[in-house]
Amino acid sequence: MNLIPSNSNIFVHGGAATPNTLLKHLTEVAQEKGSLNLIHLHTEGPALYKDPKLKPFIKVTNLFLGSNLRNSIDFNRIDYLPCFLSEIPDLFKSQTLKLDVALLHVSPPDAFGYCSLGVSVDVAQAAAASAKILIAQVNPNMPWVHGDGLIHKDRFQALIHTDESLYEPKPHEFTPAQREIGKHVSQLVEDRSTLQMGIGAIPDAVAKELIHHKDLGLHTEMWSDGALQLIEKGVITNAFKKVHSGKTVSSFMIGSRRLYDHVNDNPSILNLGADYVNNPINIARNPKVVAINSAVEVDLTGQVCADSIGHRIISGVGGQMDFIRGASLSEGGKPIIALTSTTSRGESKIVAELKPGAGVVTTRAHVHYVVTEYGSAQLHGKTLGKRAKALIEIAHPKHRESLEKDFWTVKNNT
Repeated sequence: MNLIPSNSNIFVHGGAATPNTLLKHLTEVAQEKGSLNLIHLHTEGPALYKDPKLKPFIKVTNLFLGSNLRNSIDFNRIDYLPCFLSEIPDLFKSQTLKLDVALLHVSPPDAFGYCSLGVSVDVAQAAAASAKILIAQVNPNMPWVHGDGLIHKDRFQALIHTDESLYEPKPHEFTPAQREIGKHVSQLVEDRSTLQMGIGAIPDAVAKELIHHKDLGLHTEMWSDGALQLIEKGVITNAFKKVHSGKTVSSFMIGSRRLYDHVNDNPSILNLGADYVNNPINIARNPKVVAINSAVEVDLTGQVCADSIGHRIISGVGGQMDFIRGASLSEGGKPIIALTSTTSRGESKIVAELKPGAGVVTTRAHVHYVVTEYGSAQLHGKTLGKRAKALIEIAHPKHRESLEKDFWTVKNNT
């Protein structure tokens, strides 16, 4: 850590590639370094750097807010920078966000000296190309993944060897509502479609219902064990993709050890930069792209809030709009927003108005399909009145009457 200059901007590898050993060392010397600014997507692990004792020494710029910092954001010491995932690499390359140091988590070098960024290439590739100083923890548990995340060992100013286990999310137990959503979404997916699906109960519930589909493809921001099951069962073959035929393409993955072992030195798996994977133009080059994303709430005109509960930021813009737009431009594509009809408290997620301060991640003009456990609403090409009717029909029955009254009250007061 002596290589890190005082007052540095430091990129931190994220997701399952979070370099927790390096971060622990950093917190131990932070008081000697002046004011450090950590810049990262969501990280996994204890986030020791959020300790209030380190407030004078470490600030954090979140490009996507993870659960380990969700309750610590104060828009001062720990802040959030909204940006499409596809455009974050250019923030580094253009030096809009100037990086002095990159803390990375890599595989051991291969026979030619190349380490892999492993499970997380996303924006880390651009960060590694833009930072002046590269420091990495080398871990035999990090898979060597084909694609754009290869860095020769000579490019690192320091290598620290660890034997740290990668983050593995807990398996999901599906609720009845999630299982119904999986069924409704699966009915919108045609054979030979190209999927974008992420991590979580709803994507995994969808994957479970796709088991009898044929020749699906995968071009996705990220993927997890739900998609792995479809690969292992021969449902995802990538045979009919026009771009990267035969290859599973992503920018990162988070899953079980079984997934990490599957992608290790697997030539059918490519991890590429988010500026390529999430570019809507590249997404649209494949036919029948089905993009499956979730939301916090959707108003009756189709506006989608996905990064906040009112003013409270809980995640980030991420790649939702990248794939919603890419799927809509794809021949036969279907962009889908899938969410349960109510919160855990029984409040409706289909609302007449978004909460004050709620961020519109996907605009009403971009939305095509919204799916709950009560069915799917096709909004594309519909007027506001017809959208409201369609969304009320898939809201929870106990909220439908009040939603109809609230919609017309809101519209008559505008």
